Amino acid sequence: MSLPRGIRNNNPLNIRRSKDKWQGLRAQQTDAAFCQFETMAYGWRAAFVLLTRTYYHTYRLFTIRNIIRRWAPPGENNTEAYIANVSRLTGIDPNEPLGIPSDQPARWMALAVAMAIHENGTDSLDYFAMLQGWEMRME
Repeated sequence: MSLPRGIRNNNPLNIRRSKDKWQGLRAQQTDAAFCQFETMAYGWRAAFVLLTRTYYHTYRLFTIRNIIRRWAPPGENNTEAYIANVSRLTGIDPNEPLGIPSDQPARWMALAVAMAIHENGTDSLDYFAMLQGWEMRME
């Protein structure tokens, strides 16, 4: 059985290719739609940068509902099912503010892990790489 695309690409949240020059991108990008990272830690780093810098600080999105609506818009996804699944996995109400990332790191890590589980259809994730990615997000 083949690994999920996000795992094969070391991109647990399936970040789409864009003009962004992420740290740790593979030199050769063979997936036409999604970024491919050298290691899973770099994929987690990019996910945390997007969630904590872009979504929280720039877009001012503070809840699971608002974050997922932007991450997985209804035109492309079953957004309400995604929200419900992430809320169930984290135990956080979809409309409850997650808190400031630096003050509530566990809530933001739980959000990212739940999103990765939803994106990849598996909970077989490298949690050590996730923790490395959280630490690397400030670099």
